[in-house]
Amino acid sequence: MNDIEFAVRPTISDDALNDLFALAWPAHERRTFTRVLSRSLSFVVAFHAQQVVGFVNVAWDGGSHAFILDPTVHPHYQRRGIGSALVHHAVTAATENGVEWVHVDFEPHLSAFYSALGFRRTDAGVLRLRTPQ
Repeated sequence: MNDIEFAVRPTISDDALNDLFALAWPAHERRTFTRVLSRSLSFVVAFHAQQVVGFVNVAWDGGSHAFILDPTVHPHYQRRGIGSALVHHAVTAATENGVEWVHVDFEPHLSAFYSALGFRRTDAGVLRLRTPQ
């Protein structure tokens, strides 16, 4: 992983992120990231030889809570510690911005990943406002 570079809030194109998401998430539909990222507390991008190989977004409530969203690693780069490093950089960015609590979604397939990073499972409520198309 020594040849992976991490950048906080770099200039990044919608095409680069859509290409990464399409590889990592087969059901991904191309979209514009600009509006979301402009409102994010932070985001971190992992690069290998100028290719985008990882991404994580840090949303927040404007106060003491931040949310780790869309941790994504290119399939050819998974299981190399890049996802963990992205989350560490995201948590550091949140800490530097005065955030007190960082939340993640404990999906079953990510439970061990987040537990290893120090997150603990909590009860939370969620309401789906619209059904994916």
